Amino acid sequence: MSTETKLHWDIYGEGENLILIHGWGMNGAVWHQVVEELSQSFRVHVVDLPGYGHSHQVHSQSIADIADSVLQDAPEKAIWLGWSLGGLIATHVAMHQSERVIKLVTLASSPRFSAEGRTWRGIAPSVLNDFTLQLTEDFQGTIERFMALQAMGSPSARQDVKQLKSAVLSRPMPNPNALHLGLELLATIDYREYLNTLTMPIYRLYGRLDGLVPVKVALVLDKKLETSSHIFKASSHAPFMSEKQAFCDLIKQL
Repeated sequence: MSTETKLHWDIYGEGENLILIHGWGMNGAVWHQVVEELSQSFRVHVVDLPGYGHSHQVHSQSIADIADSVLQDAPEKAIWLGWSLGGLIATHVAMHQSERVIKLVTLASSPRFSAEGRTWRGIAPSVLNDFTLQLTEDFQGTIERFMALQAMGSPSARQDVKQLKSAVLSRPMPNPNALHLGLELLATIDYREYLNTLTMPIYRLYGRLDGLVPVKVALVLDKKLETSSHIFKASSHAPFMSEKQAFCDLIKQL
């Protein structure tokens, strides 16, 4: 099989399989801070999504393509944990290959990222549109602005941005096509109606100060799904960085 179709994975530790899926513009190195701790309790599988990091040569044209690429070398059964855009991908896998998902964990993620007037909180469509336009002109600057946006509001914002930046820069830069596809998915995908059909345990984790996935989303979904979510009080969009220990403790207790 051509190496161009295989994704890069890093595997650590022993125990129940746990897959970590990064978000837009990032790569698997973002999990570096939590892998050491989580790998004491799980066999942790960290993927670079198609077009990102060490998988920057792998192409995809849809969320189904991305999910298929990940499934190709993912363990047969695992806990799937997706951060931000990664949460949409983990949810897609849970919808279409439910037998492979023991538990679904979404972190700072939403079944619909794009805001819908006053009825649904999220990222203003104009912001997503601006990012798409800016990508073509200033590739690296756009990713850096997105990192700043992710950390905004967090008490450890400066530290969070530093960590996100060093993770991204430690691996090859993302492929522009993958970045465009990611923004398109954030702007268009709506999985709200599918959440009720999932049968595996679902854990939804949020940052109270998150400007990209407002905490109101958690409350609306709690009501709709008759479940409860966990809110990290001192975090914005990257609780696994801002509240690293609390995040690891919570995952170990799932």
